[in-house]
Amino acid sequence: MDTMQQPQRPARKTNNISPKLVIWIIVAIVLVMLVLSSFFVVDQTEQAVVLRLGKFNRTVGPGLQTKIPLGIEASYNVPTQVVQTMTFGYRSSPSNSSMFANQDYGNESVMLTGDLNIIDVEWIVQYKIEDPVKWMFNVESRETTIRDISQSVMNKLVGDLPILSVMTSERTKIEVEAQEEMQKIFDNYSLGVRIVTVKLQNIVPPVGAVQDAFEDVNKAVQDMNRLINEGKQNYNKIIPSAKGEANKVVQVAQGYAAERVNQAEGDVARFNSVLEVYKQNEEITRTRLYIEAMESIINPAEGGSVTLVDKKLTNFLPVQMLGGEK
Repeated sequence: MDTMQQPQRPARKTNNISPKLVIWIIVAIVLVMLVLSSFFVVDQTEQAVVLRLGKFNRTVGPGLQTKIPLGIEASYNVPTQVVQTMTFGYRSSPSNSSMFANQDYGNESVMLTGDLNIIDVEWIVQYKIEDPVKWMFNVESRETTIRDISQSVMNKLVGDLPILSVMTSERTKIEVEAQEEMQKIFDNYSLGVRIVTVKLQNIVPPVGAVQDAFEDVNKAVQDMNRLINEGKQNYNKIIPSAKGEANKVVQVAQGYAAERVNQAEGDVARFNSVLEVYKQNEEITRTRLYIEAMESIINPAEGGSVTLVDKKLTNFLPVQMLGGEK
């Protein structure tokens, strides 16, 4: 009996991947990862700090930079050319920088003034990172440190002044002194930052009713300053004119005084010269002076005639006839 032949199944194709190919693929992937991890980009506003095995090695500037891969070297970009801003007493809305977030930050801004009044001071601090190495390694909580130092300095300055001065005339002085003192402390901590500016924003009493009262006081102070300026304007208009008149009178008096002094000095000089001549020959000089005096008295050239009368009234003689006609 013939056995029935069963149909043969087609042979299954097996996709055998060569181990050599797998190795090459792995090697290629590793090489790509090594190449990618060997380069990093530093922006124009940044500097990069490169660590080798966790220890500072170098800083590099903007551009495409290289480092040792496999985690041997690590890079950290630091924005050294960007002016960073910290706000105190308020926060800007992320969607709109001109709008304030509706949260209370009174723990930052409410302070006690020198005359024991409570005031709400809002301000900003702008700074730049100058030394990226100091910024990364010298202080652990960098932003917290900046915020704490800024609050401490501002509380100290406001606490030394009365409330009206803080709200009006001393604003600029507070900003300048706050910037200087913050910078000194940051330098002592080697924080590696430079303060660009400190700017006071809102300065108001924290309570509504008190705030209205102080706004009235502030308006009164402004009116007072306006009136003072108007008074100074009138002063500057009138006083120079009065000073000019006074100088004119003084100059006239000085001229008159100089004239009288010169005349007196001339008389003294003339008298001294006559005195010298008189001492040389007293008799002759006395006679000459007598004659000159008599001539000045009875000189017919002065007009009219002079008559000498004898004291006994026995005779008279016209002096004009003695001199003859001139």
